[in-house]
Amino acid sequence: MSEDRPPISCYIRTFNEQRNIERCILAAEAVASEVVIVDSGSTDETVEIAKRLGARVFSQAWLGNGHQKRFAEDKCSNDWLLDLDADEVITAALATEIRALVKNTSPPTSIYAPPLVLVSPAGVRFETFAVAWRNKLYDRRVVRAPAHRAWDQFTIPAGVEVRQLTHAIDHYAYRDLAHLLDKQNKVSSARARETALPSLWSIKARIVFCLPLYFLKHYLLRGYFRGGVEGFALAAILSFGRWLRDVKRYERYQATQSASPK
Repeated sequence: MSEDRPPISCYIRTFNEQRNIERCILAAEAVASEVVIVDSGSTDETVEIAKRLGARVFSQAWLGNGHQKRFAEDKCSNDWLLDLDADEVITAALATEIRALVKNTSPPTSIYAPPLVLVSPAGVRFETFAVAWRNKLYDRRVVRAPAHRAWDQFTIPAGVEVRQLTHAIDHYAYRDLAHLLDKQNKVSSARARETALPSLWSIKARIVFCLPLYFLKHYLLRGYFRGGVEGFALAAILSFGRWLRDVKRYERYQATQSASPK
């Protein structure tokens, strides 16, 4: 790796990401002195592409969201880490911002959150809605990914400031709406399975009453109405995915009751 890059390790979890992985790695190499790939059994060309581009590649069967990140953290050579999914691409402006921050000085805090800008399959950047700040750049001596199968976002330690960065990561989250719906189905299954069950009355109330509330939260509060028809469709799919978690929790509750001794 080039010596003029700051001492940052970028780690990326992959599974059949040949469509995205090249642009993700090439963008990350503009700011990280190494790129670490943790692959959970890809059957496409993900691993071959990553090796060709000079990434360090490790194979690890899927351990769960947080556990997989922990495995990746341990494979990194540097203490400053950049956490990317394979469908996330560092913009040139963000790379410049991070290099200036980390290269020749001690950063003033240990956690930085760039904005994530959703990019449609047609290449439209949704900069006026659906923007979320994520804690992507951090010092692992201060904070680590949670040891959890469902959750992978760490808890901010007491007294540690999180600073927002100005420039964005472009998020190519879905190749079409069917793909987005499939992702929501998988995420809802994992979170319903791996998180604590709320009370039965709470689950039932959410199933009956909360679907329209989930939609309004996305469509109005998070600004998806600015995206026209596609924004409406995205809000509908995301709210349905959140509602599916409630339904699957109810199924899990029923299965737990059926398995209990009579």
